[in-house]
Amino acid sequence: MASTRRVRRTVLAAALAVAALTAPAVAQEPPPSPSSSATQNPVVKKGTPVTTIDRVADFYGAYIDAVYDGSRGRRLATDLRNHYFTAGLQRTLLAWERRNQADGVLRAQNAPTAWAVKYDSSGSGHLWSLVRLTWGTGTWGTGAQPTYSYFRVQSDIHTRLISDIYPIRRSSAGTAK
Repeated sequence: MASTRRVRRTVLAAALAVAALTAPAVAQEPPPSPSSSATQNPVVKKGTPVTTIDRVADFYGAYIDAVYDGSRGRRLATDLRNHYFTAGLQRTLLAWERRNQADGVLRAQNAPTAWAVKYDSSGSGHLWSLVRLTWGTGTWGTGAQPTYSYFRVQSDIHTRLISDIYPIRRSSAGTAK
């Protein structure tokens, strides 16, 4: 009977050792190529309409989708700006766009391939977010390097509306990862 227990303990210990050694190896596999979305594991993204920072992230996600869709998304892009921006920012961006013949939110004529938003600071009734836009593919194995543009986005805490967008240099922007 003692030998049966010893065998069970040995088998159990061996099974746990194998599980402990193989689990980290599986977790460290490189992610699949971004171009093969069917093989990717689903990523859960979450947020809340209550926080100002989540509203900035929600805006950029929806706005970039609309701009990416081209003429199909033009009306949605306008509606998003009307919903998320103060009237003053809308006027400022319209003037900038007339002068520069480009989208004032993205400071470009096309849509980025990705975006990231993170909290920067707050005070005096405002919250500032850092936004990083990714341009180009940068896909695995292609050797192509993406480029980035950075913005500091000001929101009014009370209304949660975006009230200004400042382009910034990378050295002062952090990584917005």
